[in-house]
Amino acid sequence: MSALNWQKSSFSGNANGCVYVATADDGSIKIQESDDPDVIVTTTPEKLRAFILGVKAGEFDHFAADPDV
Repeated sequence: MSALNWQKSSFSGNANGCVYVATADDGSIKIQESDDPDVIVTTTPEKLRAFILGVKAGEFDHFAADPDV
């Protein structure tokens, strides 16, 4: 496996707690957060797209609205 070319989220700006994304040789998507770079989440482009569309559509807003969740 070749080295991953991590791209920083443009939303992160110069802040801490940045999200990085990379595409692996096999086409999978790798995601990591700068606060814990040893943890890498692997997903597919299709699943990441569905997740992003769900976030944009507000499907997960209830998690932020309920402090007990």
